[in-house]
Amino acid sequence: MNPEDLATSVRAVVESWVAEAGLGIEIPAELKLERPKSRDHGDYATNIALTLAKAARLAPVVIAAVLAPKIAQIPGVGAAEIAGPGFINIRLESAALGQTAQNIVEAGSAFGTGLALSGRRINVEFISANPTGPLHLGHTRWAAVGDAIARVLAAAGAQVSTEFYINDRGVQMDKFGASVMAAAHGEKIPEDGYQGAYIHDLAAAILIARPNIKELPIPEQFTAFREAAYALQLKQQQQVLEQFRTNFDCWASERALHESNAVEHGLERLREQGHVYELDGAIWLRTTDFGDDKDRVLVKADGEYTYFASDTAYYVNKRERDFDLCIYLLGADHHGYVNRLRAVAACNGDDLDQVEVLIGQLVKITRGGEEVKLSKRAGNIVTLDELVDEVGVDAARYSLIRYPVDSPLTLDLEIITLRTNDNPVFYVQYAHARIASVLRNAAELGIDWRNLSFDAALLGHERENELLGALAEFPRVVAGAAELREPHRVARYLEELAAVYHRFYDSCRVLPRGDEDLAPEHVARLWLCAATRQTIFNGLQLLGVSAPDRM
Repeated sequence: MNPEDLATSVRAVVESWVAEAGLGIEIPAELKLERPKSRDHGDYATNIALTLAKAARLAPVVIAAVLAPKIAQIPGVGAAEIAGPGFINIRLESAALGQTAQNIVEAGSAFGTGLALSGRRINVEFISANPTGPLHLGHTRWAAVGDAIARVLAAAGAQVSTEFYINDRGVQMDKFGASVMAAAHGEKIPEDGYQGAYIHDLAAAILIARPNIKELPIPEQFTAFREAAYALQLKQQQQVLEQFRTNFDCWASERALHESNAVEHGLERLREQGHVYELDGAIWLRTTDFGDDKDRVLVKADGEYTYFASDTAYYVNKRERDFDLCIYLLGADHHGYVNRLRAVAACNGDDLDQVEVLIGQLVKITRGGEEVKLSKRAGNIVTLDELVDEVGVDAARYSLIRYPVDSPLTLDLEIITLRTNDNPVFYVQYAHARIASVLRNAAELGIDWRNLSFDAALLGHERENELLGALAEFPRVVAGAAELREPHRVARYLEELAAVYHRFYDSCRVLPRGDEDLAPEHVARLWLCAATRQTIFNGLQLLGVSAPDRM
């Protein structure tokens, strides 16, 4: 029995009692069941008696005394006991709990998915870098976390589209082009230009592809260098992200917004809503009506569109593509965008909560307690591809995802490259590989456990129950990670699950030894092993981390 089914059954008991007693009180929309920290307190606990006490005008222990015997009658429940001021501890029958293993194996890759966000169309925009250089460590954090957020949202039933907004218009693009052109001519790069060996690499690649480019008139040459460098740098960003297992459904261009008249269209849309006004020759959006600290300029007095005009048009464009929630993942220096983007939604006639802005804090890497800079090509920054070369995709992704993004992060290269249990990603992957080895050994012994009788009631050992309870929590962990946009919850769950599995394996012999006959409990434990392996695999998939069968 899974927690959702049990919660539904308990709710039915509560509803029946409330109706029979003629209490006429409202039952909470979500009836929560918690996993007690101690197995001595049962498999699940509910505080429903305490929740209803005030409205029912009854002491919690009185309500618990009525509900506990009724809950104990739910099929699959072995006992329901009152604890403390009115908690009800629920203990499942071994067969009901043990059935979890077979259910997981049969569900396969679908285990952990749900429908909590079914019907939602969600756009997740992250990284959104300028195409003027390699992706750096800040981008790397969002490359991992943004992708994982999209994965858990999809697992919760949402229709998700991931998006990279290319900031390919404006002064920075001209500075980029001028830098590459100067490098191609062997000249000093302008002080306000882009530094780093990668600029010279781009210049050299362009000269090979277009050996006559320096013969063009200067204005045409400048444009040619800028556009060629843009194409090469964007391609490099796309390739390194693909290597990092972060793929985008849409690469949206700021330049294309302007070329397609989407910016003018967005301005007119906001004007129709009554939030655009003119002052001192400029055109403004009245964002202060919706929590922003000041109104924002859309068009300057000289007729030039601002960056904010592009941002507003981009939001309108997303809404016209039928996304009902737009999530933005921005860097630590973008706190001012939170109210600004929410105000744009309101100015467009939408609810404020149709925009979510997540701010990620800074990341630094250390070795031996000292901060290090890996980059040889991009100046004084750490790039995504160099971090991957140093530690590998799995270690980089897992380490970046396993912490909340709203706190600064320090990665210790000496730890995340260890192949020991002190390294969390290795610890989780090793658990998966260990189970794969057990199942291979079973196959070598000729044990076709899938086609043998499975007796769920045999999984009654304390360690088996602990493992089954942990496995049953996975769907709730995924749903919580999606609801809160916190994929680190999946990583921390997997680490605890791995620990629970190792305790089970050390206490419960899975395979027969020597000439020992295969017993029904061996089969049941193989199902339990397979269920654990499937759950770890599914969890690592949500993080974009591999699940090796051998290590």
